[in-house]
Amino acid sequence: MKLGAFSVSLAVKDLAVSRDFYTKLGFTVTGGDEKTWAILVHGSTVIGLFEGMFESNILTFNPGWLGPGENDPDFSDVRELKRQLEAAGVPIAEDQTTATESGPAHLRLVDPDGNDILIDQHV
Repeated sequence: MKLGAFSVSLAVKDLAVSRDFYTKLGFTVTGGDEKTWAILVHGSTVIGLFEGMFESNILTFNPGWLGPGENDPDFSDVRELKRQLEAAGVPIAEDQTTATESGPAHLRLVDPDGNDILIDQHV
């Protein structure tokens, strides 16, 4: 099962303050909209900062990506991952994979301790 690139999506109170903090740690802003979200990279580490979009922090996997700026030409589509997870008895908390047969889609799992896991395919 190839889940793709890993990042942590952080629910922040003030995007500008959080972005400033993480850039002081050496992170570089590589995406975002300047108002509600930003993607930051430090080496192979990726974090997303999201103001007002999520209630809690989320572990995020991106099928189709190997890491910052690297596409994976041989990835497991999120729909196939869903089939594998269901076959393994993993409950799906949210399923946004049925609208199309390929391309962007996502699903959300919740681990036994209540942590959200987002499998978010952009390709």
